[in-house]
Amino acid sequence: MNDRLSQQLELLIELDKLKTVLRRTKVKSAQGRYENSAEHSWHVCMMAMLLEEHANQPVDLAKVIKMLLLHDIVEIDAGDTFVYDTQAAEQQYQNELKAAKRLFGMLPEEQCQDLMDVWLEFEQAESAEAQYAKALDRMLPMLLNSHNEGQSWVENGVKREQVLQVNSKIESGSSILWQKAKQVIDEATEKGWLKR
Repeated sequence: MNDRLSQQLELLIELDKLKTVLRRTKVKSAQGRYENSAEHSWHVCMMAMLLEEHANQPVDLAKVIKMLLLHDIVEIDAGDTFVYDTQAAEQQYQNELKAAKRLFGMLPEEQCQDLMDVWLEFEQAESAEAQYAKALDRMLPMLLNSHNEGQSWVENGVKREQVLQVNSKIESGSSILWQKAKQVIDEATEKGWLKR
């Protein structure tokens, strides 16, 4: 029992590193400060609870939240890949898979397997839960950008077509959120935050 607890606590302490992984989007209420991946994970879990009624299919909310809490843990080793960086995206899955194996591998075997299964289900985006979780994970940065005058889009010269292409996956999890996303994209384009 002591070995099991030691393994679990070791991972919990390792997870503290997620607070140091900075994303490209700034926190709305703290101008100038970039959001970290731990904050993003909490925020997208809140989004999952509040917007569950907008999922395309009924979902197991507990499983969705588990996915969203786990999905970015791999960034401790792999870092945050900017969603519009196509070159970095080519290596992203392999880097993140290696990180998942190391991090979840710190746990007792059955817990390791459980977390790995949930993480892989999210990555494969085939279940209703994974599609909804992926939709939220794409939608939240768009909402932050739209309330920060297009901050990360402007800073990185992102084009409208890139945002449409990358975020079209939102529709698989929530057609209602995809309609809202397209509205956000149209408004950002009109305001000059997205290049044509």
